[in-house]
Amino acid sequence: MPTSEERESLVSHHGGSEGHFDLSAEQLSELFDPKNEDLLKKLGGVKSICKKIQVDTSVGLSADEGSSQSDQSAFQDRQAHFGKNVLPEPKTKTFLQLLWAAYNDKTLIMLSIASLVSLAVGIWEDYSPRHPEDEPRVGWVEGTAIIVAVLAVVLTNAVNDYQKEAQFKKLNAKKEDRVLKVLRSGREQQISVYDINVGDVLMLEPGDIIPVDGLFLEGHNMACDESSATGESDTMKKKPDGKGDCFILSGSKVLEGVGRAVVVAVGENSFFGKTMMSMRGDEAEGTPLQMKLDTLAEQIAKMGFAAAILMLLALVIKYFVTAALAPEFPPAADIAAAMISIVIQAITIIVVAVPEGLPMAVTMALAFATTQMLKDSNLVRVLAACETMGNATAICSDKTGTLTQNKMTVTEGTLAEESFESQEEAKEWSKNVDKKNVLPLIYETIALNSTAFEGKDEDGKPDFVGSKTECALLGFSKGLGSSYDDIRHDATIAKVYPFASKRKTMTTISEIKENSAPSTSDGNYRVHVKGASEIVLEACKYYINNKGESQELDQEASNKFNGIISSYADKALRTIALAYRDISKSKYKKVSDDEPPLEELTLIGIVGIMDPLRPGVVESVSAFRQAGVFVRMITGDNLNTAKAIARNAGILTKGGVAMTGPELRAMSVEEQRKVIPRLQVLARSSPTDKTIVVTRLQEQDQVVGMTGDGTNDGPALKLADVGFSMGIAGTEVAKEASDIILMDDNFNSILKALMWGRAVNDGVRKFLTFQLTVNIAAVVLSFISAIGSENAESILSAVQLLWVNLIMDTLAALALATEPPTEDLLHRKPISKYAHLINYRMAKMILGQAIFQIIINLIAIYLGPRIFHLGDTTYDQEVLRTLVFNIFVFLQVFNEINCRRIDTSINVFKDIFDNWIFIAVQVVVVLGQWLIVTFGGIAFKTVPLTGHQWIVTILIGALSIPVGTIIRLIPDCGCERRFNEEAKPLATYSRMTWEGAIGDVRDELRVYSLLRRNRGSKSRDIPARSNTHNSHNEHMAFSAPHTNYGATSNGNGNKNRFADLVKNAQKYQQQNANHNDEN
Repeated sequence: MPTSEERESLVSHHGGSEGHFDLSAEQLSELFDPKNEDLLKKLGGVKSICKKIQVDTSVGLSADEGSSQSDQSAFQDRQAHFGKNVLPEPKTKTFLQLLWAAYNDKTLIMLSIASLVSLAVGIWEDYSPRHPEDEPRVGWVEGTAIIVAVLAVVLTNAVNDYQKEAQFKKLNAKKEDRVLKVLRSGREQQISVYDINVGDVLMLEPGDIIPVDGLFLEGHNMACDESSATGESDTMKKKPDGKGDCFILSGSKVLEGVGRAVVVAVGENSFFGKTMMSMRGDEAEGTPLQMKLDTLAEQIAKMGFAAAILMLLALVIKYFVTAALAPEFPPAADIAAAMISIVIQAITIIVVAVPEGLPMAVTMALAFATTQMLKDSNLVRVLAACETMGNATAICSDKTGTLTQNKMTVTEGTLAEESFESQEEAKEWSKNVDKKNVLPLIYETIALNSTAFEGKDEDGKPDFVGSKTECALLGFSKGLGSSYDDIRHDATIAKVYPFASKRKTMTTISEIKENSAPSTSDGNYRVHVKGASEIVLEACKYYINNKGESQELDQEASNKFNGIISSYADKALRTIALAYRDISKSKYKKVSDDEPPLEELTLIGIVGIMDPLRPGVVESVSAFRQAGVFVRMITGDNLNTAKAIARNAGILTKGGVAMTGPELRAMSVEEQRKVIPRLQVLARSSPTDKTIVVTRLQEQDQVVGMTGDGTNDGPALKLADVGFSMGIAGTEVAKEASDIILMDDNFNSILKALMWGRAVNDGVRKFLTFQLTVNIAAVVLSFISAIGSENAESILSAVQLLWVNLIMDTLAALALATEPPTEDLLHRKPISKYAHLINYRMAKMILGQAIFQIIINLIAIYLGPRIFHLGDTTYDQEVLRTLVFNIFVFLQVFNEINCRRIDTSINVFKDIFDNWIFIAVQVVVVLGQWLIVTFGGIAFKTVPLTGHQWIVTILIGALSIPVGTIIRLIPDCGCERRFNEEAKPLATYSRMTWEGAIGDVRDELRVYSLLRRNRGSKSRDIPARSNTHNSHNEHMAFSAPHTNYGATSNGNGNKNRFADLVKNAQKYQQQNANHNDEN
């Protein structure tokens, strides 16, 4: 301890430079990530560190350190050296930056170029000498419309991103400034968490959430919950340096006890701060859908250019051949005008080939999905994560708080000889025991023998604060209708023996009053005991039955209770025994103040405590399996607990591997790659292990979704293709790192995200099938009709193509991309990220429908006059053009219905009325077409049609649906298998189960072989299995004694030879089962 002079010089030192502190912020920070006891020893321990950071822990920092100088505020030197307890504001993108990011898309850039070219050509045509005087100048419309469409897509994307960011900020807004107790100038005072400095001495109490890293100085029975930081759900006891864990992590919560700690890392140097900072930056890579769309855009552009060049050459050749055969060769001016017209036709082909509606379809699908997903409790922070999730092949889930409730709960119990196996059954159990003698006794022993209390959590909701075990017991009694507060208020506590690890029990002695719970024995004081089941059971002499009557705990009863303890332990439950004893005043006076009276107790019963699964988890895991998604559980818990939870959730299956993080880290990269496919449970994991698993899966082309709620999950959430965090229980770090926030913390919501992701991908594919059919048909029709016409003019005018290609396509995008998800989406496997965007079924439909539409339209162009009884007049030619336009549009209208199903399903009308947007779009398109044909004569070059002509054109268009059915029924001739798009699983559940079953049969055969082969006088050893770690143990288990087969041995006393063999066989099976569990 420093002398008063040293202390005075220490607190009044104002060197003005940063160099007078002997340790840097980086050195202190290294103590905590991970907890580094070696470095702590190297730095001389806690006392030495306190001296180096210039703090006297008995009085804390001086409240006015450094402020005696007029030109600086308090703690200025300290904060300059170690930093403040605030994180720098994250850089957020401006709206203009979001606009630029949204525009940075190959399809949009290609459309922009096409629109500018189209605009330039349209304006030139409008004002060229060849433009007819009686026609309006509308050549600029198409280029302008494409520009508007591009702007609409960019603005929609940017606004969406901006809104998602705003929603996230609102959700993750800093909670109200908290205050914490510190010791300064020898006095306790409350200060803002933002004002805490390195060197401050914190006064910690139950319920405090620690905002900085510190080292434990002294205290009583202090324990912290570090699950949000480390993933370890066990309570961490804190002890002074040299006696145990003295590291206090930022983000952890004080559960019980009180203590003092010295702050050694704040702000971005703390464990919490470093993790938060690591989540920032790093632009997301392109998603599988984005990359496929970019590839497709390039391919379409190349095909469009090829078609344009082909058309250019064909029209030029045709022009000059026609000119050569004419009586008189045209003058140069006419040739130049004709060449310009031909170039314009070629450029039009490129514009027609580009799928203008595709970016709009993707944008609408994502915008609609994210809006609807918010109703399903999914806040999508990164739009692209929605479609990425659709093809996820692996989900790596944290256990604590994600699969489980992060709330220790009494799930099973045997109290007063009556049992219950779930929280729901506990109320039924309470009806089977005596309400006068049993229930009051249980309520009393739980309430009095506990230091936990009901307070409020960080969100202000009522919650128990204290030891997780005690909170679970209080929650159990509260659920049955007991008020612990009333019982405590009426009781008088005589002695308390806090929980101690050496005796593994907690004991409270209370005075027996008139309102105390009745019992069969007489006494003035009641000893309440709870603790480790085996130890408490050993101290018991009696137990109570369901009527509250005391029974002697004989050997049979003892075996029964030991069996209950074992059965609970097998389920990874933490077993707690409750007991009591009534003693007289004279016996009470003899009770020691140091050691509780743990003898002649009466056992009330045994309860099993665990962190239970969230409702719906089992069903979700089963649905993921059906959808071809492999679920893995990664947790900081011990292996046995993790395996039990995983089995209950349906994650750990036969043939699956369960191992610990240190075991995985000890493997080479190649060994990790081999074990990862069958890995279902990873226990005792660190943040590094989580990133290893995600990385190894991604190396094997898996699309990985990672769920988590703790600070320790941040790096893996960032690394995964899709990161899910918890909106309620999740830490700020986890939310910052994630792509999607589960607002209800429900694992089941991830299944909804999968369904919406698949719906988005399907929506884009449905639209693509529709769009490419339109484009191919339009390009080929324009090509053929332009070459076939005398003046090289397409049958479909530029404005008509604008209606078909842009407006109709945009509306079709709205209709097809907003189909809500159905359960059918979970009945198929995920699609490989390398699969082409257009699969075999889509290609078959696109080509089949395009060929059909081209044939129908060519028949209408060249045989239309005969079919519709039209003459050669100008008006009849305009009617023919209108009929072709009408047929073309209605072929698309009915093909849109056809494109609702891109699988092998024949019924394209299934659930059609569930999507009102689709119905509304169809009505708008048909109404728009009627208005264009009837009133759009000048701009669209149409004339009104008769009722008969309308019916005929609609019926021709309706042929798309039966033709689509025929195309679906065309056999694939093995193409479907050859171009299989399903993601190849690393391991299938069926194969793992099959291999596990084969292993079981092999083991049984070995046992049988042992019984047969050991009949001779010589012992024989069964060869050890090559894949086991327990070969030596197996050898010992199967080494038969050197005796003759029979009832007794020769010379070794009376031993049953057959019984030995059976015992050895059972021992082998047990060892093998343990080995399988470990692997």
